[in-house]
Amino acid sequence: MCIGVPVQIIENREFTALCRGRNGEEEVNMMLIGPQEEGTWILNFLGSAREVLTEDDAEKINAALDALAAVMSGDEHVDIDSFFPDITNAGVGTN
Repeated sequence: MCIGVPVQIIENREFTALCRGRNGEEEVNMMLIGPQEEGTWILNFLGSAREVLTEDDAEKINAALDALAAVMSGDEHVDIDSFFPDITNAGVGTN
């Protein structure tokens, strides 16, 4: 399965950047989105940066990946709603 993973740039290089994310440090090809400042969150897909992310978007994607990992672990008592508070609490108290 191929899934985009948020990573944060920690060091710029000529056409790549050293990034850190949920899978540790890795070198990411930056040619599709161009150079970005250190500290910027990007979406890494198969070793290439595909999109610049806000920190909030990176947190939401990581929460979704955490939910996927919890479900795939086989735990029958996973509270999926706890991984998506922005969705499950949306519209609470409104008609």
